Amino acid sequence: MSDKNIVIPNVIIGLGNPEPKFDRTRHNIGFEIVDYLALKWGLMWQKNSKFNALICEGMASNNRKIRLVKPLTYMNRSGQSVRAVLDWYKLTAESILVVYDDMDLPFGRIRLRLSGSAGGHNGMKSIISHVGGQNFPRFRIGIGKSGGKEETISHVLGKFSHSETKVIDELKILTYDAINVSLKEGVEKAMSLYNQKFIEI
Repeated sequence: MSDKNIVIPNVIIGLGNPEPKFDRTRHNIGFEIVDYLALKWGLMWQKNSKFNALICEGMASNNRKIRLVKPLTYMNRSGQSVRAVLDWYKLTAESILVVYDDMDLPFGRIRLRLSGSAGGHNGMKSIISHVGGQNFPRFRIGIGKSGGKEETISHVLGKFSHSETKVIDELKILTYDAINVSLKEGVEKAMSLYNQKFIEI
């Protein structure tokens, strides 16, 4: 948080599952986004046993100190790592920005929000439970719906197709730009500029 009630993240948390078999799956797009941020900002990941997470810290492109986190707890226990990070750095829940996949958003769409429900996402359910509320910023990356309820697991744990990967590469750039605005001018400003933008499929 900064002055004048402008919400500026101190920690950006990408959600995903830690095993290599989950790499490049739809459910791990949060990991991919924070990996991209680390690459752009020249930050190196280190394992932190206190948080049961990979973490890196340094300066973002606007010279604001930032921490990136990838929980290693598996998706449905993500809140354990988030709670540990908040407690260690003495931060409030409003200080985080959680990046994760959302089936309720069409593929290629993005949405920033200051608060909200879990929307059926197990990682978000865990975080809401551990931080004690829904009032923290989140960045939803649309992965689209599956064909039916029985296909949901295979959809979220499936890998992106070749054509989808091209869209994801463009989404990373769009997300990076939106996050930079969040760090410079606040999440609400980024919402007003980026919530209507999307990548054509």
